[in-house]
Amino acid sequence: MANAKSSSLPSWKNPSGKTLLILLWALALALMALLSSWAGLPWLGNGKLLIALGFTALVTALIGMAVVPMLINLKASQVIQSDGPQSHLKKAGTPTMGGIFFVPVAVVIAVVGTQFNPDVMVVGLVTLGYMAIGWVDDWQILKYKSNKGLTPKQKLFLQVAIAVIFCAWLFFYGPTDITNIRIMQFVLPLGFLFWLVATFALVAESNATNLTDGVDGLAAGTGAIAFVGLGLLVAKDNPALAFFCCAMAGGCIGFVHHNHNPARVFMGDTGSLALGGSLAAVGIMTGNLWGLLLISGIFLAESLSVIAQVGYYKATKGPDGVGKRLLKMAPIHHHLELSGWTETQIVGSFYLINTLLAIVAMATV
Repeated sequence: MANAKSSSLPSWKNPSGKTLLILLWALALALMALLSSWAGLPWLGNGKLLIALGFTALVTALIGMAVVPMLINLKASQVIQSDGPQSHLKKAGTPTMGGIFFVPVAVVIAVVGTQFNPDVMVVGLVTLGYMAIGWVDDWQILKYKSNKGLTPKQKLFLQVAIAVIFCAWLFFYGPTDITNIRIMQFVLPLGFLFWLVATFALVAESNATNLTDGVDGLAAGTGAIAFVGLGLLVAKDNPALAFFCCAMAGGCIGFVHHNHNPARVFMGDTGSLALGGSLAAVGIMTGNLWGLLLISGIFLAESLSVIAQVGYYKATKGPDGVGKRLLKMAPIHHHLELSGWTETQIVGSFYLINTLLAIVAMATV
């Protein structure tokens, strides 16, 4: 009944995956034009940022045409959770670890395109570090054909380790005022506390993007919009990292060419952990944690929905050891699915919301 009802909806209410890909391109370009104007830059960043976005998207999409069949032949298929939405069981057999091709492509293009800028190289290494954690996790899952990869403690330890190394580099080589956080017109001097906040931001952001990766095209598309927003936010003070962000956005869009509904490949933890680590690293290095928080509103909502679900279940647990659920399922995109939304409705709505969040970030920073 639900499928029949959704298929009878007008196309604008139940868009196809290809329609959402077009929407993503339109939102990314419109956002670049609008935010460039607000930042006092030439339209679309004098063409350099547009080239970073478009060229990386093209290269990623083309490489994906070769890599996706290879992942299929390697039988690198996603293990679908039995306790997830039943509609996702049909996705069994779809290859995962797609992050292995779009993340390195974006990083390499950004490093070369900025002539090996030190800031870009460091942020690129952080991105690849979190990608490596995700790859190990994905590989363990594929090897043992279960949803149990790295243990939570192992994953957390590795995430914190990379965060600490990055913060140590910033301590010695970063800006002298890096421990001051700008919140609109105010400056909040955190001192030593900044390093704890920065470590938390890296770990939390990477886990948040990981939780968002549960619907075709969702994490990559919202990630692309977030990177465009953050890139234009830092463009005036750090054009090299703006180029990096637009290259990452292009990589995400190129990946969506293969990941839009119905997905031919999933990014896996290989891609989702890298996206969050990358966004956080740029936000921390440029002193834009407030802007990062706003731009990451979708990822934050996904994380909070899981925290609320688990907390409410534990708080309402009765003598039988069973608690109540606040949502039908967490993260929130699964709750919306079980409430009757189609995957493409969720993805399209989140794209639009994330675009508005990027605009709010630029307007209030």
